[in-house]
Amino acid sequence: MAKHQINFPAIEMVTKVEGGQTYVWDPLRSVYLLLTPEEEVRRYVIAFLISHCGVLPHSIAQEYSVKINGTAQRADIVVIDNTLRPTILVECKAPEIDIDKAVFAQAVRYNAVLGARYIVLTNGHKHLCVEYKEGKYTTMRSFPTMVYPTPDAEL
Repeated sequence: MAKHQINFPAIEMVTKVEGGQTYVWDPLRSVYLLLTPEEEVRRYVIAFLISHCGVLPHSIAQEYSVKINGTAQRADIVVIDNTLRPTILVECKAPEIDIDKAVFAQAVRYNAVLGARYIVLTNGHKHLCVEYKEGKYTTMRSFPTMVYPTPDAEL
């Protein structure tokens, strides 16, 4: 399926071809989406967040609306915590797009509105994970993980 090397564990994607174009099933939104290179990366990231980072599927929002200077933008993936606050902001790029300062700047602009603790940038083979804390972004060695409090946990 992948035309580029993807640096995530293998996943199975349900696809169909219509009108000469390939579509991939998005189980979170229950819809087929055009399988672009960026969408392929998004499918891998979502699967990884669920299988390796402890993210619950219902806490994942895709194409999350972010207003910047009155203009509607969309963050690729935002993970929401139990208090309904954005915790992880993920920007997915096509494999041929470099994860560079411009991509980081885009995510920082989104995060100025969202206030997520973590930002993940990926093009499927290169990943950059950072933590935003006390007004600074610090590079992380791995993807962030989610820990959800249980209903009977003491607060």
